[in-house]
Amino acid sequence: MTTLKATLKDDLTTAMKARDELRSSTLRLTLTAIAKEEVAGKTARELSDEEVLKVIAKEAKKRREAADAFEQGGRAESAAKERAEGEILDAYLPKQLSDDELGAIVAEAVAEAKAGGAEGPRAMGAVMKIVNPKVSGRADGGRVSAIVKRLLAG
Repeated sequence: MTTLKATLKDDLTTAMKARDELRSSTLRLTLTAIAKEEVAGKTARELSDEEVLKVIAKEAKKRREAADAFEQGGRAESAAKERAEGEILDAYLPKQLSDDELGAIVAEAVAEAKAGGAEGPRAMGAVMKIVNPKVSGRADGGRVSAIVKRLLAG
């Protein structure tokens, strides 16, 4: 079975042969981030596919935030490049949940938390504990907490 990291390396080689600069640089930066993470602790180790996904998700999030910052700064070209890099990375991530799917999961968790005696804004932590493992990697934390807050305030 091929690891996600191996897939990224193969895709980098393909992109380099195709002279796809954007894809090459994006994958190169991502592999560097993965390598950095592998030597971050006390002992160097190989990351699991799940850990590699977390690194990719973090890199994709950086691209989205940079694109927004460039957009606000009136630098449309830089924003477009960051968005394109983010889209390349998104292809490696699990399909993101739609607002409806995420809303249903959160609503279920709110009901579960209420059954456990947690209600109102103070239930935020309890609900997030239930939701996070279910949506891990498939929804941005900011999106999740916004929906949780909205449903708890409801």
